[in-house]
This record gives sequence, structure tokens and C-alpha cells, in this order.
Amino acid sequence: MGSARRLFRYVLSAAVLFGSASGFAGNQQYEPMAASVRAALHTAVADAAAPRLLIADPIERQRWLEAMSRRLEKRIPDRDYRIDLLTSVHYEATRAGLDPQLVLALIQVESNFRKYAVSTAGARGYMQVMPFWVEVIGSPGDNLFHLRTNLRYGCTILRHYLDIEKGDLFRALGRYNGSLGKAQYPNLVRAAWERDWAWPKQHLAAATASSPAN
Repeated sequence: MGSARRLFRYVLSAAVLFGSASGFAGNQQYEPMAASVRAALHTAVADAAAPRLLIADPIERQRWLEAMSRRLEKRIPDRDYRIDLLTSVHYEATRAGLDPQLVLALIQVESNFRKYAVSTAGARGYMQVMPFWVEVIGSPGDNLFHLRTNLRYGCTILRHYLDIEKGDLFRALGRYNGSLGKAQYPNLVRAAWERDWAWPKQHLAAATASSPAN
């Protein structure tokens, strides 16, 4: 019994470590949506403003960036690229009404921070976005392997699912992963969020703020 529990813990740890290689990458399902919803989502993914850390206090801003950079260093050794990624994650998550640490955890589980990750279902990039979203809410030529584009789509989609589920993060994560109603994927993201990306001034709870497009 003890060996079985150890094996289960190993499988969960490997899933978090190796991301999409473990079969937990996103497989969002196409669902018909109202024209107004599509228009709002299109507006959200079309925003190309320069990313910045949306933390008012400059000392706190630097503390967050340095702390997250240290946590990410083993996965992304290039400091300049690491800072660019973290700044972009914070900006896109915040503008979508999401906790940036939640998004970092989701990226860890989905792709293990591999920019060119591709799942068996065809999901792409850091946040493992399914290509059909480009046709549904994007523009021709949108490249899901592009850093900002991938993060913008991923955060917009997760915000959309949170709105559908009225703030229920468990169900929203299930939709994002294509495993609605199953506990394994939401629990993996929650575990990574609390273990690897928690920040003292952030509450580990589902974000409920409305997206800028609403």
C-alpha cells in the first residue's frame, strides 16, 4: 500500500514537472458562442499594448520580479528572456482578471515553460492553446508560438471559462484542459500554484474580476 502511494505521488510530480509530455496539456473544446461573446474575446486578444508589471509600488514590483525570476531560473536560464516572460505573464493575467501566480502554475503543468510545446491534440505553446481559437476569436496570421500572443489567448480563454462557470476555478480549469468534472488536472494546477508560485500578498483563491472586454 505504501509503495502504491509513493508511485502515485511520483506520477503526480512527473506530471507537474514535464507538462504537456505527461498528457495534461490543454485540449479546449470548441463550443458555439454568441456573436457578442466572440466580439468581446476578439477585442481582448487583439490588444497589443506593451506589457508591464501592473504593481503600483516599485519596491514590491521589483521584489515580485526577482522572486519569480529565481523560481524560474532552472527552466529558463536566459535572464532577459525570463524577465520578459514574467512581465508578459503578469500583464496578461492581470488585465484578464487572473492571479499571475495561477497562470504561472498553469503554464508549468501545461508545457513546463516550453515555448514550442505541442500536445498530442495539437495545443500549442506555453499555455497550450488549441488552434481553432485563432479562427474563432483571433486574426489570420496569429502565431500561437509567439510569447505575447500565446499568453494573451491563454489568459483570455481561461477568463472566458471562469465567466461561464461564475468564478468556479475548479470547473474553469477543467474546461481549459478539456477534462471538465475530473479532479486530477485542477488539483495539479492548484498544487503547483501553492507549492511553487505562491506570493505572500496574493490570496490563493479564484479570481472573480471581470475581464476588460466585459
